[in-house]
Amino acid sequence: RRGKLQRESDFMASVDSSWISWGVGVFILKPLKWTLSSVLGDSKIPEEEEVLIYVELLQEKAEEVYRLYQNSALSSHPVVALSELRSLCAAVCPDERTFYLLLLQLQKEKRVTILEQNGEKIVKFARGLHAKVSPMNDVDIGVYQLMQSEQLLSQKVESLSQEAEKCKEDARSACRAGKKQLALRCLKSKRRTERRIEELHSKLDAVQGILDRIYASQTDQMVAWSFYLGL
Repeated sequence: RRGKLQRESDFMASVDSSWISWGVGVFILKPLKWTLSSVLGDSKIPEEEEVLIYVELLQEKAEEVYRLYQNSALSSHPVVALSELRSLCAAVCPDERTFYLLLLQLQKEKRVTILEQNGEKIVKFARGLHAKVSPMNDVDIGVYQLMQSEQLLSQKVESLSQEAEKCKEDARSACRAGKKQLALRCLKSKRRTERRIEELHSKLDAVQGILDRIYASQTDQMVAWSFYLGL
């Protein structure tokens, strides 16, 4: 009677229908663990087709997700892969259905928007606690692609660093065994690997610099420049 509870179907109808199209409805199948079961008790839960959402709690949880993102390293840029956001919110959202309902609430509040790019979903957050999110644009997509490049380069650097360390250990083992030629070959491999690491570090620094300048300037020209460099 006080309007604190809302049917899931009514809630979903109040949100931009474009979100439903990418599969949120698949997860809206069973009652939320933190809705009526925690408010009224199991014996008073209505039939599944009449599941209600405790609106205030939904809003509180959505705010918690938003602040969790704002206080994380992911907030350095407003665009984030949906999979990364899901991992970040694992403690707040124990299941996918809860996670998507909270995103729907944030979408309703105009604090996030979402886009599917090359089969992967990207989430854009509003900048600032009281700001409204702007539509996804070419700059955002370019930033996401650069962020993917940054991640791949970082992973490659880590892999090559481990390879260089292994070459170093192999050279030491060969020296102790009196196998000088083998030790020399291991050291040469180590030097080649280290040169490759230096090259990748240069590319990584370039990508990170472009990312910083894109969101400092908010211009499409910076994205075009990054693509021109082949990054």
